[in-house]
Amino acid sequence: MEWLSVLPPLVAIIIVIWKKEVILALLSAVFTAELLLASQNHSNAIFYAFIGFIERIISVVSSGGNARILIFSLLIGALLAYIRDSGGVTATVEKLVSKGIAKSKRQVGGLTMFTGMVIFIESNLSVLTAGILSRDLFDKFKMSRARLAYIIDSTSAPVCILVLLNGWGAYVLALLNNYDLGESSVSILWGSVAFNFYAIIALLMVVYTVVTDRVHGPLKATELALNADNSPSQQEQAIASPATVNQTNANREAVIQGTLTKDILAESMVPATKARFMLVPLMSMILGMFFFMYWSGNGDITQGSGSKSVLYATCLALAVSYFLLRFYKRFEHKELVDIGFKGIAELLPLVTIVLMSLTLGASLKELGTGFFIAGIVGEHLPLVLVVPMLFLAGAVISFSTGTSWGTFAILIPIGVPLIQALGLPPSLVIAAILGGGIFGDHCSPISDTTAVSAIASGCDLLEHVKTQMPYALFGGAVTLVAYIIASIVMI
Repeated sequence: MEWLSVLPPLVAIIIVIWKKEVILALLSAVFTAELLLASQNHSNAIFYAFIGFIERIISVVSSGGNARILIFSLLIGALLAYIRDSGGVTATVEKLVSKGIAKSKRQVGGLTMFTGMVIFIESNLSVLTAGILSRDLFDKFKMSRARLAYIIDSTSAPVCILVLLNGWGAYVLALLNNYDLGESSVSILWGSVAFNFYAIIALLMVVYTVVTDRVHGPLKATELALNADNSPSQQEQAIASPATVNQTNANREAVIQGTLTKDILAESMVPATKARFMLVPLMSMILGMFFFMYWSGNGDITQGSGSKSVLYATCLALAVSYFLLRFYKRFEHKELVDIGFKGIAELLPLVTIVLMSLTLGASLKELGTGFFIAGIVGEHLPLVLVVPMLFLAGAVISFSTGTSWGTFAILIPIGVPLIQALGLPPSLVIAAILGGGIFGDHCSPISDTTAVSAIASGCDLLEHVKTQMPYALFGGAVTLVAYIIASIVMI
């Protein structure tokens, strides 16, 4: 019977690859897990699996930490909507441009990378802002839109998973909080930053591209063709052609699972107003995170409650943003209420994924899936290869599915029991899983971040994938070697 415990994650992987639908995959996996549990004690397994499915969700929501994460995931949608619709993001970047820091290719590339890095609160907002506001600058200096797409795509997700003061960090914390690892989930997660080799390498490659003004592979061919033609307007014409636009929109609609709609894309180009509409709430959230981590940890920031801190900091930033926009009469109260609820609605599919991910983790824990796999791994795979294989598995799953968060949901319930059973370094294992998930978010043709990067930069989706793939594969290969070396040294 124990071997059947691997069935739920297999169901999740098969369905998400086949249907490209994460929510359906997670729902099916949870029901499969509950069906296996019900069959052990009841003859009418399907009926009790249905009841167990509902009760499992209730038990997950009943957890204080999980409830905070779910509420945060909703409220962050309102905060993002306030920042976006206020025109503060546009004003911030335009102010940087007006300071005279966009006078060369290196400065333009640096500005684009900087923009993507400072908006670490959400990956799609990062690529939209940096891409849309850098288009004309890249055309002016005869740099291809494919290069722009590569820079913003290779900056957004890696920065989000390294900074962690955002929904990414809160989500992973929620998954880790289901397990007793002997140290706080916060300290394990922060410890994983230094071992997240793929995210670090991806950012270093962007820095190399910006500083040296060199590109390689298909991206170099694209740049040579553009400069040989010596006609930026032709690039504009090709990008804006109906066939390209229609194809890009079709690809986008095929991969974005409700978390980013046409309305968000259109509203991302809100005219500039005041930079403070973005900077003040953002700084309030960052400083609030540190304060509440310190406060909830009784003076020790590493012992603070991540779920409490991120919720309190988000509420603080939301309140600051509301009163700031009212004080400067940017919006009336009713408008702010409508904007806030619209932002919440935009993230409902994402919150559903978070809920189902937490539920699947709880079901697999009850089923003992992770410990069964740990036993097999411990018997047949050398310990030094466990971490590299977790990264490789994460890369394959995330590339095939286009979702990093879905990859985390599948692999963390498998990886954490490996930590417990085999005595592996927790931060190293978690970093490998997170890095593998970022690989797919970075270069998969069905990833929402990949599609939005192409749209925001005005580059054809398939061209973006083709020109970015060599960079991703190189980074993945170096990362795999790095995890082998780290495992030899640490295990």
